[in-house]
Amino acid sequence: MPETSEVIISGFGGQGTLFAGQILAYTGMEAGKHVTWIPSYGPEMRGGKARCTVVISDQEIGSPIVREPTSAIVMNIPSMEAYEPAVKPGGTLIVNSSLIDLISSREDITVIYVPATQMAAEMGTTRVANMILLGAWSVATGVLTIPQLAKTLVDHLPPEKQRFVQINRKALRLGSAVAESQLETVAA
Repeated sequence: MPETSEVIISGFGGQGTLFAGQILAYTGMEAGKHVTWIPSYGPEMRGGKARCTVVISDQEIGSPIVREPTSAIVMNIPSMEAYEPAVKPGGTLIVNSSLIDLISSREDITVIYVPATQMAAEMGTTRVANMILLGAWSVATGVLTIPQLAKTLVDHLPPEKQRFVQINRKALRLGSAVAESQLETVAA
């Protein structure tokens, strides 16, 4: 049966939600999948609402609208409140626990708590929190791999941003390690 993954990435403007979605979409395309990417953001450059939806599928995508995502990456409390209830049963929720002190009450989804903003600050820049969360998403869902995402970073960062490839790749690996650790604990 063909697989379709519907993802919502949501946070404040300036947290890199749209960029994380672009990386997912480009990676999906390079993996030979059908993809859609739809950004949505408030009028503010930083601090306003920002989210995007990404659909990655083995088959043609009938509609890019996502009401019940198979996974969500939430980077702030309003995003957690909006999308935690929307994730399909059996889906995955990735939570930036540095900024979200809420615990999901859902027992029908996999929830991974990642202190992404704190981890990114320890790396020297909070701007890679999005890649930490994307790394956790990759391991938790298995839709796209860390090597695939890392290659996309190299291929799609503009020349003036190539100096950030290594720190973003490290962020992906750190996020994947957090997810692996939590998934192992659940399985034990």
